[in-house]
Amino acid sequence: MSFDRTDIDFEVVINQEEQYSIWPTFKPIPNGWTSVGTKGDKQTCLEYIEKHWSDMRPLSLRKHMDSTPA
Repeated sequence: MSFDRTDIDFEVVINQEEQYSIWPTFKPIPNGWTSVGTKGDKQTCLEYIEKHWSDMRPLSLRKHMDSTPA
């Protein structure tokens, strides 16, 4: 599988729920996902995600929890 390879470039993608993933640059990005503009080796992309994805909850859940009284 492409995701196990270290000899290809990846890009960081995000979906409408603000969940991140990596995607091989030689494949079209699947529907529902958008590139964030960061490309490079697998480690570079994973480091970007580690830095920017601090809340693992999907956006819809975060919004619901923020609107629900404690």
